Amino acid sequence: MPPETVTLSKTGTGAHALDRTQARARAARNHKLLVYGTRVLLLVGLIGLWEWLARAAVIDPFNFSMPSKIWDQMTQWALHGTPQGSLWEQIWYTLYEALLGWVIGVIGGVVLGIALGRIRFLADVLGPYIKVLNALPRIVLAPIFLIWFGLGPASKVASAVVLVFFPVFFNAFQGAREVDRNLVANSRILGASSRQVTLQVVIPSATSWIFTSLHVSFGFALIGAIVGEYIGATKGLGLLVAASQGTFNAAGVYAAMVILAVVALLAEGLLAFLEKRLFRWKPADAGSDR
Repeated sequence: MPPETVTLSKTGTGAHALDRTQARARAARNHKLLVYGTRVLLLVGLIGLWEWLARAAVIDPFNFSMPSKIWDQMTQWALHGTPQGSLWEQIWYTLYEALLGWVIGVIGGVVLGIALGRIRFLADVLGPYIKVLNALPRIVLAPIFLIWFGLGPASKVASAVVLVFFPVFFNAFQGAREVDRNLVANSRILGASSRQVTLQVVIPSATSWIFTSLHVSFGFALIGAIVGEYIGATKGLGLLVAASQGTFNAAGVYAAMVILAVVALLAEGLLAFLEKRLFRWKPADAGSDR
């Protein structure tokens, strides 16, 4: 085959591969737009159906409220404040309690999970106690924390900690146990100490397990803070829910729930962004290009 023919053949193959790559990127972009558009249409349809059912008295608007009243309630809170003070102050108060409880629970869960995953003796001694504590309905601890720590943020932080700790702990523990033994053995052969193996091999290997638990654990932290505020507090979104329920203000209950959902979604988006930045080396899912 003449050299010119070989060159043209290679050029044609490269152009064909580029076209296929562009076609896949275009298809993925169109699929993403279709998914987002369908989500928006579904949300708008559900909200519109809810509004119509309430206005037509198919459902009781006093108990179920309606989206327009919920929006009016959120607007009133944002512009004129709540009976407990500024809406932004209530959001920050709940977010502060949830964040602090989440950080403490994550640190405790990761440290103890890695320690028990690496030290068999500790796992044998503490394992039964952790299983017993995990079997307890942790939400019922909120009144006990209220008695111990009072109406301030400490009782809500404690509720958030106990809800966050266990899912993070079990994922960190499993991640430490699932580390490739050959990788650990090779590190030992190269002269790594136990501390170096833990810091440079075990923890990086368990990071993906830990991040998996972080996605759900922040939602648990919010639940812990809200439940604590609902039982007894001076500020916070949970107190808004309790106050709205006490005055039979269904729109207020739903408005607080919408605000909580927005906060949870923003936190989930931030965690997903951080995970994507930290795990850029990981290959995309097999179904992502379909």
